[in-house]
Amino acid sequence: MSDLSRFRYFVVLAEMRTGSNLLEACLNEIPGLRCEGEAFNPVFVSHPKTDSLFGFDRATRDRDPLALLSAFERQDSLSGFRYFHDHDPRVVDAFLGDRDCAKIILTRNPLESYVSLKIARATQQWRLGDVKNRRMEKVVFDPVEFETHLRDLQAFQIKVQNRLQVTGQTAFYVDYEDIQSLDVINGLAEWLGVAARLEAMPKKLKRQNPEALEDKVVNPEAIAAGIARLDRFHLSRSPNFEPRQPGLLWAFRACQTAPLVYAPLPGCSERPVLSWMGAVDGGAEPSELLSGFTAQSWRDWQRSHARRVAFTVLRHPLARAHEIFVGQVALGSRENVRRFIERVHGLSVPTERAALRALDAQTHRQLFLGFLQFVKANLNGQTALPTRPVWASQSRLIEAITTQCPLHHLLREGTLAEDLPRLGRDLGRDLPAFVPTPRSGPLDLARIYDAGVEAACRAAYGIDYERLGFGDWSDEQGA
Repeated sequence: MSDLSRFRYFVVLAEMRTGSNLLEACLNEIPGLRCEGEAFNPVFVSHPKTDSLFGFDRATRDRDPLALLSAFERQDSLSGFRYFHDHDPRVVDAFLGDRDCAKIILTRNPLESYVSLKIARATQQWRLGDVKNRRMEKVVFDPVEFETHLRDLQAFQIKVQNRLQVTGQTAFYVDYEDIQSLDVINGLAEWLGVAARLEAMPKKLKRQNPEALEDKVVNPEAIAAGIARLDRFHLSRSPNFEPRQPGLLWAFRACQTAPLVYAPLPGCSERPVLSWMGAVDGGAEPSELLSGFTAQSWRDWQRSHARRVAFTVLRHPLARAHEIFVGQVALGSRENVRRFIERVHGLSVPTERAALRALDAQTHRQLFLGFLQFVKANLNGQTALPTRPVWASQSRLIEAITTQCPLHHLLREGTLAEDLPRLGRDLGRDLPAFVPTPRSGPLDLARIYDAGVEAACRAAYGIDYERLGFGDWSDEQGA
């Protein structure tokens, strides 16, 4: 390996039909560089007709892929490999996080690569050394297939980009057309820290399908329609700056006598559900349910309850927000949130039940709108306060739960009387009836509800309305 290089090995992050064979051929023409093909392709090692690489055959590589990865660092030349999104995923985090690994990112117009891939599959010709041996065939453009192809490529590209960002690394980007540029290839050698340069482009490989795109497909008119299906610039995606929540293992509750586990969402009044789970256990108190899980005890519980039911309960975002405002902000200890509301609206937030009951509807509405304004700003990272689970979106909380407990059921608060007993069908046993507990509090949401309140809640918790399928609270009262 060159003493000039700041890297110990490299990876070419590419995809099928992006020109990676040609780029590899260029690199292998430069003294001091060696690209060893698709080292982690699940079907072969390095190249289709290669039996082993650095002493690793396919079986030994598959048993310990990281051992093969580390072997690249021990080569005399600066060595590397090509990696596609569907190669062995066990090595990705290792090489992406390794600053000693140079990242070369090769890209191509995904429409061109998709059509080229279809032609290669149809002709079974993946490399072309002599034009006289070229096989030609037109293919059918499938808009749905192309959309899936593009989604898979972009998902991996986003993962790579994010990993490089959070680790403070950069990559060398090469486009398909750049491979034909001697200056670009030599610039890559300079970046890698190799003194040698390429004198001329290799002539062994030829471009396989130089025709215009519309001449390579049977149905070129379908291309425009297929591209129209795509949201190329993600215009329909709503930005989500809400931080991810840590796991909620501490909140899980499981029955003593049934393989039934409840993952409560903070702010969703879990006490009636816990009482019902106590009834499942023959009348036990909620405090007698299994709780206080550690990572190990939770794994042990799951192993011993292979047939289990895990569920959570959703609540309408507006009803949840109002209860959080009353219980956590006004009557609770969220003093910093109270200060935000008071500073923005110039109104004092009562902290006693009697004072809350005495509020007129207009003041009640203004204070609650102030809380929703706080939530919107907080979830967008516009306040100095951290995002607490109690007012985080239910969507983010569910994401946190599923990292530790894949959920079988997302139930809704308004239909628990029907839904909870039905969980017994999955367990092969009868479960007791659920009796809803009437709520009573110092403030009634119904007296201040209007379109403006609903709009403010949608502005704060739009992700829950969209992902969890909530309509207006007026249409789902009791939910």
